[in-house]
Amino acid sequence: MNSGILTSSVLQPAPPDSTALQALVEALLGRHGEAVNAILFYGSCLRSGDLFDGLADLYLIVDDYTTFYARRTRALANWLLPPNVFYSEITVENRVVRAKYAVLSSTDLCNGTSRRWFHSYLWGRFTQPTALAWCRDDAARRQFEAALESARRTFLERVLPRLPATGRVRDLWQQGLQLSYGAELRAESAGRSGELTEAALDYYAAATREAAGSLCYPLALEGSGADMRYHAAVPGLSRWLSRPGWLLRSAQGKLLSVARLLKALFTFEGGLDYIAWKLERHSGQRIEIPPRVRRHPLIFVWGLFWRLYRRGVFR
Repeated sequence: MNSGILTSSVLQPAPPDSTALQALVEALLGRHGEAVNAILFYGSCLRSGDLFDGLADLYLIVDDYTTFYARRTRALANWLLPPNVFYSEITVENRVVRAKYAVLSSTDLCNGTSRRWFHSYLWGRFTQPTALAWCRDDAARRQFEAALESARRTFLERVLPRLPATGRVRDLWQQGLQLSYGAELRAESAGRSGELTEAALDYYAAATREAAGSLCYPLALEGSGADMRYHAAVPGLSRWLSRPGWLLRSAQGKLLSVARLLKALFTFEGGLDYIAWKLERHSGQRIEIPPRVRRHPLIFVWGLFWRLYRRGVFR
């Protein structure tokens, strides 16, 4: 298994050197074969290093959707609204490892982390710490390193116009991640972006320093670590345009979030139960799936989503 950290000047987390991760990767490769060229690992299990606690978040990067899927409908759904999401669980040393894995083509990864992609769904996620759990070869490794560097650069160029011209780098990332989270329907609390930032301050400081010289406007940095400060010389027009831009991302993202949830009902085995589990985990509220929603999801799931939104489960 070709695994390790993403090698760049930015600090990246190493995937846990664990039997559980290796077994999970081998199970996914055994299931999906040669269509996979990389497996990316991120999220809470990466931060904790414990794959037995919660749900491991993985991205399977594939050559193309038609090769990956036997069913053309799934390939079409993944192409129209990436990614498709699936569930896997295996037993390792008499304990269960659970994983959610999203399928994304190399092309969509590169486009979705670049300036060409308007919404923050991909460049907002991949600007956060991400480890390379497996890759096919060195060429694939370099391609994905470039995509993640592009995600950080795109993120900074999109959030800095909405933030104060001068401030702490830790606040830059906390407020920037909050903008990205606010552009989707999310069950996490309002303080989630702060928790993510505090958990990886060294990473975000290094990411800012690496990207500073390649942005489309000057970004000056002083200090280091948690005390690093920034000054962004963002033109007035860019600041003015950023407000409607983020309002549009928020409206677009909430519609796309609903569409992805509906798609998960058909592409994700046990999709309703997964959605309920995820919402319960992040909101702390008990979610019951009514029988009629299970029988006819396309008809009755809308009312369920609206009631959950009114209860504050979605934000």
